[in-house]
Amino acid sequence: MKLYLKVVFFSLGMLLVNGCGELSGTRTLRLAHGLDVNHSVHKAMVKMGDDLKKISGGKMRLEIYPNQQLGTERQCLELLQIGSLDMTKVSVGTLENFAPKMKVLGLPFLFRDRQHSFNVLDGPIGQELLNDGEQYWLKGLGYYDAGSRSFYTKDRPINSPEDLGGLKIRVMESVTAMDMVKDLGGSPTPISWGELYTALQQGVVDGAENNPPSFYLSRHYEVCKFYTLDEHTVLPDVLLAGTHLWDSLSEEEQGWLKQAVDGSIGYQRKLWAESEEEALAEVKKAGVEIIRPDKSLFSEKIKDSFDKYKDDEAIYKLIQEIQATK
Repeated sequence: MKLYLKVVFFSLGMLLVNGCGELSGTRTLRLAHGLDVNHSVHKAMVKMGDDLKKISGGKMRLEIYPNQQLGTERQCLELLQIGSLDMTKVSVGTLENFAPKMKVLGLPFLFRDRQHSFNVLDGPIGQELLNDGEQYWLKGLGYYDAGSRSFYTKDRPINSPEDLGGLKIRVMESVTAMDMVKDLGGSPTPISWGELYTALQQGVVDGAENNPPSFYLSRHYEVCKFYTLDEHTVLPDVLLAGTHLWDSLSEEEQGWLKQAVDGSIGYQRKLWAESEEEALAEVKKAGVEIIRPDKSLFSEKIKDSFDKYKDDEAIYKLIQEIQATK
């Protein structure tokens, strides 16, 4: 109910703001996300806003609401679908519940390395997946780098898949993430990101999986002292606009926005590489044991996981196309 009231008052306020903006010749786009203001994605969005203002000659501007001010990733996607929010950033793991083809990107050990993932995302396959969301009122604009996800635990290190046995591992509300942890021998437990620190403290879960900057900025390293860089998934963040917004923009306005988005993506990827190095150095300094396991032990354990999609013609075709991408 609190979120509903917040959204109602927010929407009414924005109607007034946008009304005034349109009268003055400025169109304000509202972008909400769940990340900290120190995160590379938020910094890239700030640049996007600055660029959009310059490119449009002051005719368009961006208003950013970080830190889940307007709700979780799922709630922001729902707000986009009904036209109460203009733009958001979500993980592919959350987006797959709204645009099913996106789940292919959450499959473990799908990409050979980081460059392979960029080649796929920035090419025709990535664009096809972005376009697929339009039938669900979600216009994909591009991919931010979210690195590779790895396991971190409280009480014991993970050196091989066998060490996951009996452990409750927090995952996103993602079928592919739950299947992956299950296939590796762990017990997947969906918990919202905002509740995870307390859940780790209280022993509701024994660990989680995420990329280095998220592990560091969330301060989960204060509770979890083992970080195993198995890098099981390369799960990008996706920047989206609601089709309510996109279809209301002129071709020129769409071009301005896309130009600002593209500039922010290159900037974010550079910041991300720097933030990964910083995060690993800082958590190590805080007493976290960083483990670099034999990744083949994990990939071999779930090497048959792609076969379960043979009956899903669209997903299995995407898997084959991704594996064939140079």
